Amino acid sequence: MIDDVLEIGKVKFKSRLLIGTGKYADDSIIPAVCDSSESQIITVAMRRVDFNATTENVMDFIPKNMQLLPNTSGARTAEEAVRIARLAKAAGCGDWIKIEVISDNKYLLPDGYETIKATEILAKEGFTVLPYVNADLYIARALVDAGAAAVMPLGSPIGTNRGLKTREMTRILIEEIKLPIIVDAGIGRPSEACEAMEMGADACLVNTAIATANDPVKMAKAFSNAVKAGREAYLSGPGAKSNLAQASSPLTGFLTEGQ
Repeated sequence: MIDDVLEIGKVKFKSRLLIGTGKYADDSIIPAVCDSSESQIITVAMRRVDFNATTENVMDFIPKNMQLLPNTSGARTAEEAVRIARLAKAAGCGDWIKIEVISDNKYLLPDGYETIKATEILAKEGFTVLPYVNADLYIARALVDAGAAAVMPLGSPIGTNRGLKTREMTRILIEEIKLPIIVDAGIGRPSEACEAMEMGADACLVNTAIATANDPVKMAKAFSNAVKAGREAYLSGPGAKSNLAQASSPLTGFLTEGQ
């Protein structure tokens, strides 16, 4: 596992768990969550960032050694997403950006076509672009062509904790897309993150499930362990499934010996 790193763009990471900064009852717990999760990448909605705030700012709680991944939450079009990304870079948040373009207020499903447009523009400007999309092969292929650094398919609608409902479509993306596949949104239990990693996903992004747990710090640790376990299982090559029972030991020769 020494050389098993997650590579996004030209940067390598030991951890395959990405976390978020939203929905915590108190942002002051974020440093402890970061430490417990062992995550090296953290996303933050630019609309929550206020560098001119004289009181608490969520940025004050993000460890400096983590890769900051600003996101375009709140954008309803490609144009708005691009504007948010440029503002983030101008504000000193770097050139990594998670594209979120959502115009549907009921299910909060990402708009794949607007996401492709924003990805193409920002990738040409030198951004490392991680687009959040539905688990759709055609959208994913278009994102590859547009210059994305990874593809982030949802597991189920964002914030629902309903788990990996898109497993078959996600499995296709894992098989067909050569960029890192990071399962994002909807993962509610560590076992679900483990399943995604066992399938061959390159990483998982978990926010709500950690932030809304009774003990977010302990849940962050649980997700960290689950992602590691799933990755090790994937690398170990699970045995084949069978519809018929197969004995673990020989069934002949033992009881009749000596008769």
